[in-house]
Amino acid sequence: MEKKIEVGILGATGTVGQRFVQLLEDHPWFAARWLAASDRSAGKSYREATSWQLEGSPPAGVAARMVEECVPGRGPRLVFSSMSGSLAGEIERDFAAAGHIVVSNSSHYRMAPDVPLLVPEINPGHLGLLAAQRRERGWEGAIVTNPNCAAVVLVVPLAALRPFGIRKVAVTTFQAVSGAGYPGVPSLDILGNVIPYIGGDEEKKVESEPQKILGDLEGDRIRLLPFTVSASCNRVPSIDGHLVSASVEFERRPTREEILEAFAAFSGLPQERGLPSAPRRPIHYLEANDRPARVQPLPVEIRRPFP
Repeated sequence: MEKKIEVGILGATGTVGQRFVQLLEDHPWFAARWLAASDRSAGKSYREATSWQLEGSPPAGVAARMVEECVPGRGPRLVFSSMSGSLAGEIERDFAAAGHIVVSNSSHYRMAPDVPLLVPEINPGHLGLLAAQRRERGWEGAIVTNPNCAAVVLVVPLAALRPFGIRKVAVTTFQAVSGAGYPGVPSLDILGNVIPYIGGDEEKKVESEPQKILGDLEGDRIRLLPFTVSASCNRVPSIDGHLVSASVEFERRPTREEILEAFAAFSGLPQERGLPSAPRRPIHYLEANDRPARVQPLPVEIRRPFP
């Protein structure tokens, strides 16, 4: 691109906000020009306001940038939001009403009927909801959301297997401590332990979001894909990367070869267009019984599930 698109980050000092900052550093399309956080951080440099939790240090391009308050109208039209669910509703609404395009990591608007819950490889057509969203809510901007961190791991392989007719899914998640943010889970609770509970209605999110993501856009609404998910979510003592174990019942039971062919063939619009942040292959099938393990994570890894 001849000129990068300027973007802002809401909640830029938090753990998810830090990841936004890190991923946008030297991005070929986007440039983080506006960093916003609470009034406690406003007026400080990003280096001063942030307790950096990721590898390395804050990118040099933003370390000295001043953090501002989350005030609609001040930042670029496109903003990425990493606000917590308790704060996101009002703030993201006000930004959208002021004409901003809000791409949200928060759960607040995910299941709203006029808000896309987007996985670009699966349902880019759901952006068709934006016209109805603007009309019904009376704002010039828009809100687009991404899924729960465990749900997105589940829906990508399910999307590849959708042609076989998904009926029921029983899923157990093993979610890394990074998903709890900072300071997250106390060390004495998680070290050498598995916690069979994650707050914030985690099971409910994993059980409800896939039907919307895999559903079809019909007019101004999404027709949910009619299948059921039963989820048990657990926190485990790994730093990054969530593991999902799923058992799927189909209308027509596919063969092993059909499943592997579906995984290998699966791709979407981001791969077709060669988007710079898109993985070349969304799904990697691993034959080894001891994978995935402590290795560099791939987009979605499928452990050998067959006898």
